[in-house]
Amino acid sequence: MNTAIFEGVWVPLVTPMTGANGAEIDRNAFARLVDYYLAAGVNGLVVAGTTGEGTLLSDDERRWLAEVACHLARGHAPVLAGVGASDTANAARQIRALDDLPLAGYLVPPPYYLRPSQEGILWHYRSLAAGTRRPLVLYNVPLRTGVTLGVETIRELASHESFAAIKECDAHPLTRLPSQVTIRVLCGDDMQILPALRAGAAGCISAAAHVRPDLYLKLIRYVREGDMDHASTLFNGMKPLIRRLFSEPNPVAIKAALASLGLCTPTVRRPLMPCSTALHKDIDAQLEVTMAF
Repeated sequence: MNTAIFEGVWVPLVTPMTGANGAEIDRNAFARLVDYYLAAGVNGLVVAGTTGEGTLLSDDERRWLAEVACHLARGHAPVLAGVGASDTANAARQIRALDDLPLAGYLVPPPYYLRPSQEGILWHYRSLAAGTRRPLVLYNVPLRTGVTLGVETIRELASHESFAAIKECDAHPLTRLPSQVTIRVLCGDDMQILPALRAGAAGCISAAAHVRPDLYLKLIRYVREGDMDHASTLFNGMKPLIRRLFSEPNPVAIKAALASLGLCTPTVRRPLMPCSTALHKDIDAQLEVTMAF
């Protein structure tokens, strides 16, 4: 397994929506976004993840996003597909429906809502791994799932070649985890990217990297070169916009920013609601600052 691809800046693509209440995917806009981030030089793409409103997508929509991204990105960057469910059988079915595509693997959270034990989490991941030859990227996001992947659980899964990396979204273990586990750690909390990189994280899966992905690539380059002064200065300048992009449920504010940049509409699928007018104005003001970097 080539785990080296799980590093650098990965963008968890939004899913552009159109129609009443975001009923349809804006297919032309999605293809444009894929091309845009490939041209920016990001290291990888994620489709149908949290930022892509993955839990609100049908199986056919998830399949279409993965097909298009794989086709456009082939030879340029790897693509992960987000899959997940409370029910292990449902998550396995999602994987089977995509397993013929040239994906780099699957981004998979623990079963959400049920809050299973660590033993149950291990069973879930092992069951999914048994049904595919593609790698799984663990996704620790306790704010959304209600359960945390313990370090011993991560170590146990990391001992099997099916598990290639972990997207860690819990701010508390981010600066310790890279030294505690053998698989690659990708930062999933945008406000913790620099501390995580300093601690040895291999990169990030960053929703905020939709805006100025070049700054995230530069940040990682500074860290790799040991230029922490420039890294800190750059990251401190990025923080105000990052805070605003997560002031309302993800990806509401991300889509508002992309709309202001002319990359897609701000439409989200219900029950998500559009970005508030006040936040959108605040984002636009901060975008002027960030775009001048």
